[in-house]
Amino acid sequence: MNELGKRVAVAVVGIPAVLALVFLGGWYLAVLAAIFAALSALELYRFCAGTDIEPLSAIGASAAVGMVLLAGWQPAFHDFAPWALALVGVLTGVLLVLVIFLRSPDNRPLAAASVTLFGAVYAGLALAAVPLLHALPEGRGWAGGAGDPWAGFLVIALPLAATWVGDACAYFAGTTWGERRLAPSISPNKSWVGFWANLGGAAAAAAVWFVIAAPRLTGLPLGLGGAVALGTMLGLGAVVGDLVESLLKREAGVKDSGRIFPGHGGVLDRLDALLFTLPLAYVALVLIGGGV
Repeated sequence: MNELGKRVAVAVVGIPAVLALVFLGGWYLAVLAAIFAALSALELYRFCAGTDIEPLSAIGASAAVGMVLLAGWQPAFHDFAPWALALVGVLTGVLLVLVIFLRSPDNRPLAAASVTLFGAVYAGLALAAVPLLHALPEGRGWAGGAGDPWAGFLVIALPLAATWVGDACAYFAGTTWGERRLAPSISPNKSWVGFWANLGGAAAAAAVWFVIAAPRLTGLPLGLGGAVALGTMLGLGAVVGDLVESLLKREAGVKDSGRIFPGHGGVLDRLDALLFTLPLAYVALVLIGGGV
C-alpha cells in the first residue's frame, strides 16, 4: 500500500473513533486527550536522543497527563487556571531539585529541566483545551437545551474540521501545483500554494460548520462572517503548528516523530497542527463570548 493509501486507511478507522469519544465527552474524552498528551510529550523527549540533553521523560509525560485530567475535572477556565498554574509551578520546582541529584553538570541539567517543562506544557496545556472546549457551550449557555451531547461535539468539531480540511486541501493543492517553497529549510514539501489552500479550506470548513452548528448552538455569539474569519485564523495556526514540529524534527535529525500511525508517523505528526488550533479555538471562542 502506498503512503496515500496508508493515510486514508488510518483516517477511515481513526477519525470515527475519535469523533465517537468526542460525542461521549466527559472522562472518555479527557482520558483520550491525556493519553495523546503523554505520547506527544514522550515523542518530543525522544528528539533529544543522541544529544547531551536527557529530559526527565516520565515526570514530564505525567505532568502532561495531569494537565489534561485537571481540565477534565475542572472544565471551566476560572476553575482550571489556578490548578494548572500550580501544576506548572510545582513541576518547575520539582525538576530543578531533581536535576541536582539526577543530572551532573556535564549532562546539561538546566537544559534537561527546560526541555522537560516545555514538553509537558506543549502537549499537556494544548490538549487540556479539549475538555475545556467540550464544556464551553453548556457553561456559556450556548446550547438550546441543557445536557445536549451534540453541543460539546459541535464546538470541538470546529477546530477539528478546520485543521483536517485545511490540511487535506494543502496536501492536494501543494502536490499538484506547489512549486514555490514556503519554508524550504524547515519543511521542503510545504509550498505557498499549499499555504493558501490550507487557509481557504479551513475557512470553507468553518463556514460549513457554522451552517450545521448554528441551529443547535442558538446562543453562539458568532455569525457566518466571524466563523469564516475564525476558520482562516485556525488555518494559519495549523500551518504554524506544523512548521514548529517540522523545525523540532529538523533539529533532531528525524523524519517522523514516531511510527504509531502507518503513513502518518507518530502522534506529534498527527497532532502538530491541533496543538495550536485547539487552544486557539478555545481562546477565540471565550473572548468572542465575553471573556473568561
